[in-house]
Amino acid sequence: MTTLSDCQALDAQDPLRSLRDLFALPDGTIYLDGNSLGMMPRTTPERVADVVTREWGQDLIQSWNKAGWFAMPLAVGDKIARLIGAGAGEVVAADSTSINLFKVLSAAIHIAQADAPQRTKVVSERSNFPTDLYIAEALCQQHGLELVLVETEDIAESLSADVAVLMLTHVNYRTGAMHNMAAVTAAAHAEGILTVWDLAHSAGAVPVDLRSAKADFAVGCGYKYLNGGPGAPAFVWVNPQHADRCWQPLAGWWGHAAPFAFTPDYQPAAGIARYQCGTQPMISLAALDCGVDTLLATEALGGMAALRTKSLALTDLFIRLVEERCDGHGLGLATPREHAQRGSQVCLSRQEGAYAIVQALIARGVVGDFRAGDGGRHPDILRFGFTPLYIGFEDVWNAVEHLRQVLHSGEWQDARFARQHAVT
Repeated sequence: MTTLSDCQALDAQDPLRSLRDLFALPDGTIYLDGNSLGMMPRTTPERVADVVTREWGQDLIQSWNKAGWFAMPLAVGDKIARLIGAGAGEVVAADSTSINLFKVLSAAIHIAQADAPQRTKVVSERSNFPTDLYIAEALCQQHGLELVLVETEDIAESLSADVAVLMLTHVNYRTGAMHNMAAVTAAAHAEGILTVWDLAHSAGAVPVDLRSAKADFAVGCGYKYLNGGPGAPAFVWVNPQHADRCWQPLAGWWGHAAPFAFTPDYQPAAGIARYQCGTQPMISLAALDCGVDTLLATEALGGMAALRTKSLALTDLFIRLVEERCDGHGLGLATPREHAQRGSQVCLSRQEGAYAIVQALIARGVVGDFRAGDGGRHPDILRFGFTPLYIGFEDVWNAVEHLRQVLHSGEWQDARFARQHAVT
């Protein structure tokens, strides 16, 4: 049996332990929800205050030049590029994940149909994040295409000659299952199909190498593992071979080749810059910049590979402890055990009381979240995200001990834990 002392010893040997000091950790909280909203970096309040009081308050409009506001989406994008295997000048931080997905999926459809008009389908997983499916559904209606939803195990056989685009999320939001991006992309390309990847649960959590995988398009989230704050700008990447092939559909002035020429006609900027639309939020971009810097601080300590090693050790430990200490309480494992198929989260399934159990844990200071099942194939999910930057091995032991107590005592059955909140 794994003991608390064993976990404390692992913390003492952890080469990344000092990174915990980069964050403002609330007292009495074990935060296992960084896959929904990352923790605040210590540098963020001062940076945001400086943007508000000096750059905006004193320098006003001069800050577009003086503070580099206008170039900030591309500057932050270059930092994110280092985390996802992209090159400088290939990523822009802008807008939301959903808006960016609309841009790149539109572009992918345009390019695919220009090359092969007989391609009339967009394929995705039935278990993909719903907003991705909603965007795809709307675009398919707009373009007269068919959106085909398949089970994960059926993706390979769905790649037929009438498919234009394969749109997938790299790490499943609900189970933590991870695709082999390079292999799936190669299979799609072998059939002439373009790929769009959502990196919302990947960027900053697992190693991603878009260029090596030869992906076509990717988008991702700024407020999860990138620690950019609530509603932080997202990011978009386009393979350079596609970047100039078409307009993205939200042809705003920030994506113009010469925004301050104020011409009445649209002339798209070269490369990724055209994937901007309107004026971007400088306060939020400053916060995102601080968040991305916490990931770049790992480069001297082994970078994303070192984070991945710790992430797998944390999630392995959590799985083992749950199975050792919570056996007999109806918990199943929804997350793959195989390292190559697992993101940086562990999802436990339960037929009854999952929501209340999560709420009881939150009341104890162990913060995870809940995702509903579909009443059939998928049961309810207790979801726990592991951010190696600030989660330690003793945190994992304590979290599972709280879970054991909540289950063993029946504490979760208290009526107050069944009250539904707007956000679960």
